[in-house]
Amino acid sequence: MESLLHSLHERLADLPVRLALEVPGGRRLGPADPDVCLRLADRRALLALAGGRVGDVGAAIVEGHVHMEGSMRALMAAAAGLLAHDPAQDHTGWWTRALARARSLLVHTVVRDARHVQFHYDLSDAFFALWLDPLRVYSCAYFRTPGLTLAQAQQAKLDHICRKLRLAPGDRLLDVGAGWGGLLLWAAQHYGVQATGITLSRNQHAHVQGRIAELGLQGRVRMLLCDYRTLQEPQPFDRIASVGMFEHVGRAHMGRYFETLRGLLRPGGLLLNHGITAAGVDNTELGAGMGEFIEEYIFPGGELLHVSAALHALARAGLEMVDTENLRPHYARTLWAWSDALEAVLPRAHAILAEQSGPEQAGKALRAYRLYLAGSALGFERGWLALHQILASRPDGAAQRGAQSDYPFTRDYMYSQEAPCSTNSSPVPRPT
Repeated sequence: MESLLHSLHERLADLPVRLALEVPGGRRLGPADPDVCLRLADRRALLALAGGRVGDVGAAIVEGHVHMEGSMRALMAAAAGLLAHDPAQDHTGWWTRALARARSLLVHTVVRDARHVQFHYDLSDAFFALWLDPLRVYSCAYFRTPGLTLAQAQQAKLDHICRKLRLAPGDRLLDVGAGWGGLLLWAAQHYGVQATGITLSRNQHAHVQGRIAELGLQGRVRMLLCDYRTLQEPQPFDRIASVGMFEHVGRAHMGRYFETLRGLLRPGGLLLNHGITAAGVDNTELGAGMGEFIEEYIFPGGELLHVSAALHALARAGLEMVDTENLRPHYARTLWAWSDALEAVLPRAHAILAEQSGPEQAGKALRAYRLYLAGSALGFERGWLALHQILASRPDGAAQRGAQSDYPFTRDYMYSQEAPCSTNSSPVPRPT
């Protein structure tokens, strides 16, 4: 034990922030005036810390076996310094990958996926509203210019998606995993589309139904409580957006996912798939215990794959990738904005969660989300995770195209500063 403590004491001196540890028995390591302090109640957390298993330390914090004092930014800087290796490069053997695929096949049924989504998204609408933007866009923002606020960057992201899809009045748009309706309502209001959203979250479904009525969009927007695999439509959609959804699909079901979306899309139509991707090509989850932490406390059933694997599945489904953009730095900034917003209202957040589950469970949930938001921000910041927007088309079967294509030859249309299409007579205000 003494050698372990001595080794830890030496490592503390090399960290980019001042970290103090109070180990079982009351002995203290590190500076007297730390940026962050961890009080460890048992040896398991101490061993996890020494081994760089920061996900296990996070789980101990959630369960109350480790008490943390200090800022989340300081804690994340310390965690990065304690890692033994790059968590995105945990290479797994073929047997481990085969087991992961078998598990993916079993876990991702229609019933289980609904439970997983409701576990996360039905926690509390009021809780999410505390730290999301006013539109409750729960995905990577787009900081088109450096000075944008989070709310402005989320509007810029919605516009960015709508532009990429080349939305026009009268288009039939499907939003797969529509969340609290940010994209669905934005596209209907500013681009004049006929919009359909689907979700497995009861809370989100009820919220969007209310927003449709408030905005007078009945007949132009509808929100369905259903799985993408069970959606039946007599007429294909002109455009499909899937934002923050395919992380819940599972590697073993990725082919079926893209085949299903292709079947819902008309020939010549466009699909925009926006989702988190793994930085490592071969790993099945983040290492250092972080993948297990996310599975246990935040996203049960969530799976990430490298963008190359996503593009492979998309191509096999008969879709043509026409543009791919990595927004990884944008997600780091988005997550830090969410983390800072939650840190500013911790008492209120605990009170909201306690109304639903009691003070003890509220404390656990709040600690889990604090670590999840800050830890994810760190992951995108360090390049352990990525965020790709993949734009694809369904070929229309034309035998002879020559050099011509329905898709524009350049990206100019995506980045135009002109106001988006609108059914209103006055221009739509742009975020500034």
